[in-house]
Amino acid sequence: MFMGEYRHSVDEKGRLIIPSKFRDGLGSSFVVTRGLDHCLFVYPLGEWKQLEQKLKALPFTKKDARAFTRFFFSGATVAELDKQGRVNLPGNLRDFAKLEKECVVIGVSNRVEIWSKEAWSAYYVESEDSFNEIAEKLVELDLDL
Repeated sequence: MFMGEYRHSVDEKGRLIIPSKFRDGLGSSFVVTRGLDHCLFVYPLGEWKQLEQKLKALPFTKKDARAFTRFFFSGATVAELDKQGRVNLPGNLRDFAKLEKECVVIGVSNRVEIWSKEAWSAYYVESEDSFNEIAEKLVELDLDL
Protein backbone atom coordinates (compact mmCIF):
# COMPACT_ATOMS: atom_id res chain seq x y z
CA MET A 1 0.00 0.00 0.00
CA PHE A 2 1.22 3.47 -0.88
CA MET A 3 0.64 6.41 1.44
CA GLY A 4 2.27 9.69 2.32
CA GLU A 5 3.27 12.94 0.64
CA TYR A 6 6.77 13.78 -0.52
CA ARG A 7 8.33 16.74 -2.31
CA HIS A 8 10.95 16.28 -5.01
CA SER A 9 12.10 18.10 -8.14
CA VAL A 10 12.27 17.12 -11.79
CA ASP A 11 15.81 17.67 -13.05
CA GLU A 12 16.79 19.16 -16.42
CA LYS A 13 16.75 15.68 -17.99
CA GLY A 14 13.17 14.95 -16.87
CA ARG A 15 14.13 12.63 -14.00
CA LEU A 16 12.27 12.55 -10.71
CA ILE A 17 13.28 10.82 -7.50
CA ILE A 18 10.70 8.31 -6.36
CA PRO A 19 10.49 8.29 -2.55
CA SER A 20 12.35 5.31 -1.08
CA LYS A 21 9.18 4.18 0.75
CA PHE A 22 7.49 3.64 -2.64
CA ARG A 23 10.32 1.89 -4.48
CA ASP A 24 9.83 -1.65 -3.14
CA GLY A 25 6.09 -1.52 -3.81
CA LEU A 26 6.61 -0.34 -7.38
CA GLY A 27 9.23 -2.96 -8.18
CA SER A 28 11.96 -2.78 -10.81
CA SER A 29 9.55 -1.71 -13.55
CA PHE A 30 6.13 -0.09 -13.39
CA VAL A 31 3.67 1.87 -15.51
CA VAL A 32 3.35 5.66 -15.61
CA THR A 33 0.34 7.16 -17.38
CA ARG A 34 -1.87 10.22 -17.54
CA GLY A 35 -4.03 10.44 -14.46
CA LEU A 36 -7.13 12.35 -13.62
CA ASP A 37 -7.02 15.95 -12.40
CA HIS A 38 -3.84 16.57 -14.46
CA CYS A 39 -1.51 14.41 -12.43
CA LEU A 40 0.34 11.24 -13.37
CA PHE A 41 -0.66 7.80 -12.11
CA VAL A 42 2.07 5.27 -11.35
CA TYR A 43 1.10 1.59 -11.01
CA PRO A 44 3.08 -1.51 -10.07
CA LEU A 45 2.84 -4.00 -12.94
CA GLY A 46 0.47 -6.27 -11.00
CA GLU A 47 -1.96 -3.43 -10.32
CA TRP A 48 -1.67 -2.28 -13.94
CA LYS A 49 -2.59 -5.75 -15.21
CA GLN A 50 -5.68 -5.82 -12.97
CA LEU A 51 -6.72 -2.37 -14.17
CA GLU A 52 -6.09 -3.38 -17.78
CA GLN A 53 -8.45 -6.34 -17.37
CA LYS A 54 -11.17 -4.11 -15.94
CA LEU A 55 -10.80 -1.60 -18.77
CA LYS A 56 -10.82 -4.40 -21.37
CA ALA A 57 -14.18 -5.48 -19.97
CA LEU A 58 -15.74 -2.11 -20.77
CA PRO A 59 -18.01 -2.23 -23.81
CA PHE A 60 -16.05 -0.83 -26.76
CA THR A 61 -19.35 0.15 -28.33
CA LYS A 62 -19.74 2.89 -25.70
CA LYS A 63 -18.17 6.18 -26.73
CA ASP A 64 -17.11 7.12 -23.17
CA ALA A 65 -15.41 3.75 -22.66
CA ARG A 66 -13.45 4.14 -25.91
CA ALA A 67 -12.47 7.70 -25.04
CA PHE A 68 -11.26 6.83 -21.56
CA THR A 69 -9.27 3.77 -22.61
CA ARG A 70 -7.63 5.78 -25.41
CA PHE A 71 -6.71 8.56 -22.97
CA PHE A 72 -5.40 6.13 -20.38
CA PHE A 73 -3.46 3.68 -22.56
CA SER A 74 -2.05 6.13 -25.11
CA GLY A 75 -0.20 7.95 -22.35
CA ALA A 76 1.09 4.81 -20.63
CA THR A 77 4.73 3.82 -20.59
CA VAL A 78 6.72 1.18 -18.76
CA ALA A 79 9.36 2.87 -16.63
CA GLU A 80 12.29 1.78 -14.47
CA LEU A 81 14.24 3.32 -11.64
CA ASP A 82 17.90 4.17 -12.11
CA LYS A 83 20.51 3.46 -9.42
CA GLN A 84 19.68 6.75 -7.67
CA GLY A 85 15.96 5.90 -7.42
CA ARG A 86 14.93 8.24 -10.23
CA VAL A 87 12.41 7.68 -13.01
CA ASN A 88 12.79 9.35 -16.38
CA LEU A 89 9.40 10.88 -17.19
CA PRO A 90 8.67 11.27 -20.91
CA GLY A 91 8.11 14.82 -22.17
CA ASN A 92 4.48 14.20 -23.13
CA LEU A 93 3.65 13.11 -19.57
CA ARG A 94 5.59 16.01 -18.02
CA ASP A 95 3.72 18.40 -20.31
CA PHE A 96 0.34 16.85 -19.45
CA ALA A 97 0.92 17.21 -15.69
CA LYS A 98 2.76 20.54 -16.06
CA LEU A 99 5.80 19.14 -14.25
CA GLU A 100 8.49 21.76 -14.56
CA LYS A 101 10.48 21.71 -11.34
CA GLU A 102 8.89 21.15 -7.93
CA CYS A 103 6.64 18.12 -7.64
CA VAL A 104 4.58 16.36 -5.01
CA VAL A 105 4.62 12.56 -5.01
CA ILE A 106 1.77 11.01 -3.04
CA GLY A 107 0.73 7.49 -2.17
CA VAL A 108 -2.90 6.67 -2.90
CA SER A 109 -3.49 3.07 -1.78
CA ASN A 110 -2.70 0.97 -4.88
CA ARG A 111 -0.96 3.68 -6.91
CA VAL A 112 1.41 6.63 -6.67
CA GLU A 113 0.46 10.03 -8.05
CA ILE A 114 2.86 12.71 -9.30
CA TRP A 115 1.61 16.30 -9.20
CA SER A 116 3.16 19.66 -9.95
CA LYS A 117 3.51 21.52 -6.67
CA GLU A 118 1.15 24.24 -7.91
CA ALA A 119 -1.53 21.82 -9.12
CA TRP A 120 -1.43 19.83 -5.85
CA SER A 121 -1.71 23.00 -3.76
CA ALA A 122 -4.64 24.26 -5.83
CA TYR A 123 -6.38 20.86 -5.72
CA TYR A 124 -5.87 20.58 -1.96
CA VAL A 125 -7.19 24.08 -1.23
CA GLU A 126 -10.16 23.59 -3.57
CA SER A 127 -11.02 20.18 -2.08
CA GLU A 128 -10.26 20.88 1.57
CA ASP A 129 -13.69 22.31 2.35
CA SER A 130 -15.45 19.34 0.81
CA PHE A 131 -13.48 16.61 2.64
CA ASN A 132 -16.03 16.42 5.46
CA GLU A 133 -18.91 16.26 2.99
CA ILE A 134 -17.14 13.54 0.99
CA ALA A 135 -16.47 11.56 4.17
CA GLU A 136 -20.17 11.75 5.08
CA LYS A 137 -21.14 10.40 1.64
CA LEU A 138 -18.66 7.55 1.96
CA VAL A 139 -20.05 6.65 5.38
CA GLU A 140 -23.48 6.52 3.77
CA LEU A 141 -22.03 3.90 1.40
CA ASP A 142 -21.26 1.87 4.53
CA LEU A 143 -17.51 2.36 4.50
CA ASP A 144 -15.94 2.43 7.94
CA LEU A 145 -13.71 5.48 8.12
